[in-house]
Amino acid sequence: MNKKISAVGIGLLVALWVTLTAAAWFGPAEEYSGAERRKLAQAPELSVQSLLAENKYNRDGSIKEKLSYMTLFEDYSLDQFPMRDGFRQIKALFHYNVMRQKDNNDIYIVGDQAAKMLYPLNETMVKGNLSVFDYIQKNYLLKNQCKSFMAVVPDKGFHLAKNNGYLSLDYDRMFSLVQEGMPWATHIDLTQSLEIADYYATDTHWRQECILPAAQTISQALGVTPPQQADFTQEQVSDRFYGVYYGQAALPMNPEPMYLLRSDLLEGCRVFDVQTKSYTPVYDMEKLSGKDPYDVFLSGAKAVLRIENPNAATKKNLIVIRDSFGSSMVPLLVQDYATVTVVDLRYVDYRMLEQFVSFRGAQVLFLFNTQVLNTTPLMG
Repeated sequence: MNKKISAVGIGLLVALWVTLTAAAWFGPAEEYSGAERRKLAQAPELSVQSLLAENKYNRDGSIKEKLSYMTLFEDYSLDQFPMRDGFRQIKALFHYNVMRQKDNNDIYIVGDQAAKMLYPLNETMVKGNLSVFDYIQKNYLLKNQCKSFMAVVPDKGFHLAKNNGYLSLDYDRMFSLVQEGMPWATHIDLTQSLEIADYYATDTHWRQECILPAAQTISQALGVTPPQQADFTQEQVSDRFYGVYYGQAALPMNPEPMYLLRSDLLEGCRVFDVQTKSYTPVYDMEKLSGKDPYDVFLSGAKAVLRIENPNAATKKNLIVIRDSFGSSMVPLLVQDYATVTVVDLRYVDYRMLEQFVSFRGAQVLFLFNTQVLNTTPLMG
């Protein structure tokens, strides 16, 4: 009897293996993982050249560029494995609940908040990005008599990591580096205006409906009218928002609501995309059904945008050089400005900014998250 059961079990395993193998080899390749918010590896081209190619390596032994056919094929087979998301979740639950690991794919969870481990401080990266800001100051802002401001947005680890036993960025050193590298800017401290509840539980970004205190801190430093809760109507636009950490952690998490702050003034604004020469509203509602619903704010990742405010209280102009955190913050800052130009240095070369941006007499706000400053080169 036991031999029959064993034979049946082995047969089922073989059948499962054959089925999965056939699905992997002959099934259509997926191009994008909605859970992980990234493109998936595709089948590499099989050739003598690719079989003989060798990967390029960094000094520390990590792969700089994948060229070897076997390496590329390994990535392809892992990305295209059948029922991949389900197996990823099983693996994550095993690591969390059985192996008692404190994170999965560098994502950890405290209460209902998921965060990415940001460690260690990469001073070379931070200084490199600060050198870009210094170039902008010396080549554009000085001659155009611009007054500059810098606000660093702490990532979720600032609130969660150290107090919960996770590797933590040296935030004091990070803030000191920024101040030392930008002595020509007025520095705005946002750490007292934010708490962990101001961020999406499953995402890296802050909630627009929660950041009015931070917007008020910035506005007061800029010398313009701080936005008030009474200026806006809060509108729920989704009840099932899953952020980027949901897919990366591969752990069960609850969806959360997403809200916008609307006002008559914002309804009267238009957003001009300098690259496409087209207009969009401040809130691009079509993006809610796209790959990343957070793109509803200013249509997501764009190189240079210009918000035109015909009902501005003054004729002032503001330039915000920012990362994606700025997408939901900028609408709260437009009240007193005739135009607000929004620049994302990840998508436009900083050495070409004068072709797209008029700096004359404008205030300039640098608004960057600690994670971007520490991990993302803005070198164009």
